[in-house]
Amino acid sequence: MTLLEARGLIREYGHVQALAGADFDVDAGEVVALIGDNGAGKSTVVKLLSGSEAPDAGEIYFEGRRVRFASPSDARALGIETVFQDLALAPHLDPVRNMYLGREVMRPGLLGLLGFMDNKAMREGSRRAFDNLGATVRNLSGPIGSMSGGQRQGVAVARAAAWASKVIFLDEPTAALGVVQTRNVLDLIRRVRDNGIGVVFISHSMPHVLEVSDRVHVLRRGRRVASYNAADTSMEELVGAMTGALDGNGAGNGEANGEAGR
Repeated sequence: MTLLEARGLIREYGHVQALAGADFDVDAGEVVALIGDNGAGKSTVVKLLSGSEAPDAGEIYFEGRRVRFASPSDARALGIETVFQDLALAPHLDPVRNMYLGREVMRPGLLGLLGFMDNKAMREGSRRAFDNLGATVRNLSGPIGSMSGGQRQGVAVARAAAWASKVIFLDEPTAALGVVQTRNVLDLIRRVRDNGIGVVFISHSMPHVLEVSDRVHVLRRGRRVASYNAADTSMEELVGAMTGALDGNGAGNGEANGEAGR
């Protein structure tokens, strides 16, 4: 059964139509890349499927059941987490506090009722989460704003993985990272997938898409125009689908070609 699915999503911002009937699906334990040129609708799909915004029309299904997300809390309650490009981290807080931001563990008994947090439990939970995913976070006490981009990205992904039980959306997680930092993030994506979680990977980097993805959805002008098995496609085919260069010649045109290889 498909884990998370969207059918015919439409979203308009004034006179601008960001999505014009977009479809999407992801299964458990797979990485689905979502690619397209700027303005194709990738980030809008993420916002709608993570509860940040509501579609103007269309349907969203979770484990075969139609759902409506009034807020990100509704999506998180189903085990869906999102790492946006800005990471949504508090730079003045350490990795532990960022890991449990909004989900603080309170001390048992009266101390918890008085607002005292269980710092030991949160520290141990953070270390387990980082170690399980291989995140290179060595200093748990320093402010996260002083850490490298790769370490901050690792904290954001590990936090999402710690709370997600079903799906994680990663919006351009390797943007502006160095070679070593990028490699660590790609390894994190594989580890999350291997834990049985569906990973949605939004990226402009075709080599990274082909390296870690199981399937690739191509968006253009607010619609999914093709879907490919990553092992059966090429960078040239993906770019052609993104730009429309393959339209009209029977290769990669529309979803029929891509879905046939699924």
